[in-house]
Amino acid sequence: MGTEAMLTNGSTAAGSTFKLVGFKNFTRVNPMSDKFSVKRFHHVEFWCSDATNTARRFSWGLGMPIVLKSDLSTGNATHASYLLRSGQLNFLFTAPYSPSISTNTSTSTASIPTFSHTDCRNFTASHGLAVRSIAIEVEDAEIAFSVSVSHGAKPSTSPITLGNNDAVLSEVKLYGDVVLRYISYKNPNYDALSSFLPGFEPVEKTSTFLDLDYGIRRLDHAVGNVPELAPAVDYVKSFTGFHEFAEFTAEDVGTSESGLNSVVLACNSEMVLLPMNEPVYGTKRKSQIQTYLEHNEGAGVQHLALASEDIFRSLREMRKRSGVGGFEFMPSPPPTYYRNLKKRAGDVLSDEQIKECEELGILVDRDDQGTLLQIFTKPVGDRPTIFIEIIQRVGCMMKDDDGKVQQKAGCGGFGKGNFSELFKSIEEYEKTLESRSSSTT
Repeated sequence: MGTEAMLTNGSTAAGSTFKLVGFKNFTRVNPMSDKFSVKRFHHVEFWCSDATNTARRFSWGLGMPIVLKSDLSTGNATHASYLLRSGQLNFLFTAPYSPSISTNTSTSTASIPTFSHTDCRNFTASHGLAVRSIAIEVEDAEIAFSVSVSHGAKPSTSPITLGNNDAVLSEVKLYGDVVLRYISYKNPNYDALSSFLPGFEPVEKTSTFLDLDYGIRRLDHAVGNVPELAPAVDYVKSFTGFHEFAEFTAEDVGTSESGLNSVVLACNSEMVLLPMNEPVYGTKRKSQIQTYLEHNEGAGVQHLALASEDIFRSLREMRKRSGVGGFEFMPSPPPTYYRNLKKRAGDVLSDEQIKECEELGILVDRDDQGTLLQIFTKPVGDRPTIFIEIIQRVGCMMKDDDGKVQQKAGCGGFGKGNFSELFKSIEEYEKTLESRSSSTT
């Protein structure tokens, strides 16, 4: 079935300035249109009901040591928060203490001032383990907030100064119950790299978890699922100025059974990438995006793509721990996939690397610029919602304005050629859940 027959969202949304044209007809242009200065992804915060055990599971599974904490031991009687770090990647896990504890103090003890007991409990009840905030470091979080709100962003938290005038935090609504958090540092002497935010203290270095390192280095992109793509894209573009970096329709990336439409938004440097997906209708099976929206009770972060400096090393370490507290992976593609891989990527990958891709279940795709190696975990929580993607981009090396050699953002694309393999894996996974469910009724 063609895309036009399946589409009831996206390009048909009334009053939208966004028109979905698909991968073949899309022309990438960077208009340098950011409405405020954006530096990089800063951190991702998960809200959960038990931050201690959730943080330890992710630390073990991803090779990210727990480096900083804000909890009862640091004087925080409002929430427990633990920061995991590997390279530039920061994951923050936050859970509430009893509100009766924090109300006994005359002043707030929260290190994350936007935390709310009521909101956190409602959030975890609705979404389970999920991402609450995607934080980006900006030049000025006060300006970013005011500019965003003046251009239509729904405010969540006005700018708050942290510590001794060290940092500023503000938030606007992104999609669903997810917020886009702005972070900036006012004190030039504040050690943001080691301290993260005021109120956090180092974890004792005696912990064996501090030695973990599987080679994961940064957040490449954070993907959201929304009911309708056009209004979501219009909304985010309107207040950030981000431009369209790529797009895909069900015709580009779907299977004979289900599919999606997707758009990737990017900042000027294209180092902050925010893809968004919507479901399509009229296919044999319900779109995986619709399944997500039902289990998540609305829009939310579908997956986080983590860039590795050596995906083979990362996967060997992660797979060792799949059955002992780590993360499981989606089923590998059939042997024919890897027999054809030499034709598609033999000029980039050696025979030994292709063999290792097959042994580890790594998918390989490429665009006109570079090559992408990728693999997806199964959902990381109880619900079939959020999962993790591990990637490595190969090629596209270039010099920046200072003469430093770096990799161009989005090198190798987003796995367009692998979407069908991923979808087939998800479809098979959903079928196993459905068969078990039907057998008990």
